[in-house]
Amino acid sequence: MTDTPAAPLFSFGIVADPQYADIPARPEMNRFYAESTRKLADAILTFNQEELAFVVTLGDLIDRGWESFDAILGCYDQLNHRSILLPGNHDFAVEQEHLPKVHERLGMPAKWYDFTLGEFRFIVLDGNDVSTFAPPLGDPRRELAKARLEALREAGALNAQDWNGSFSDEQLAWLRATLAKADAMHEQVVLFCHYPLYPENAHNMWDAPDVLKLLAAHHSVKAWFCGHNHDGNYGVIGNTHFVTIKGMVDTLDHNTFAIADVYVDRISLRGFGRETSRTLVF
Repeated sequence: MTDTPAAPLFSFGIVADPQYADIPARPEMNRFYAESTRKLADAILTFNQEELAFVVTLGDLIDRGWESFDAILGCYDQLNHRSILLPGNHDFAVEQEHLPKVHERLGMPAKWYDFTLGEFRFIVLDGNDVSTFAPPLGDPRRELAKARLEALREAGALNAQDWNGSFSDEQLAWLRATLAKADAMHEQVVLFCHYPLYPENAHNMWDAPDVLKLLAAHHSVKAWFCGHNHDGNYGVIGNTHFVTIKGMVDTLDHNTFAIADVYVDRISLRGFGRETSRTLVF
């Protein structure tokens, strides 16, 4: 007689990089922008057949244009679960007057925040905080971003790309305090950000080494989920798993998304379409 597998504590859905726009496809880049509303609608049909605590979309809902938000966000009207959206670099490819309104358009309660489910703390971050494109014109974070990018280029860094970003000192201080609180409360921490940290890749955040050091100093940190690198990626450092979800905008016909089943000692990822299934043991 075999034991029945234990049910997860809860589950959540994951989508990365729909990158919708009503523009012609670019097959040479494997980008099929206009197909993403259909793919997202199909993913939502799957999510609605499951008991999920929430569905997180890891940035780049649009490729460009403020008007593109209407169509892609309209897909979520059919979602029966809580939707958590966070911005990627393409979400700021809008007219200058709309830059300060991106977080609000995504329904975010703050530019970065956290919430808990049982003994798990989820942290939602904004890796566009210090970048050359997200802060409004005249914001000092733009000059800081230029300086950071130039220093990386001089050092020959692989991720010295103007489509990456970094955290402000303010966000890092908040993250440090939040992780310390989670450690003290014996919680398990899962972080969501658009940008990868590890393995080393051209798409990683500019300040990836410093953020990795911060995470390593806190035993509560179990997983970092991100998008941005459409090929997907995976790595583990110590007890922390770094999972890059494949980009939904890629390919004409094949979808990609995941459902994460959360247990006390692991997260079991069920990949759909092109996404890889894997188990993240704590």
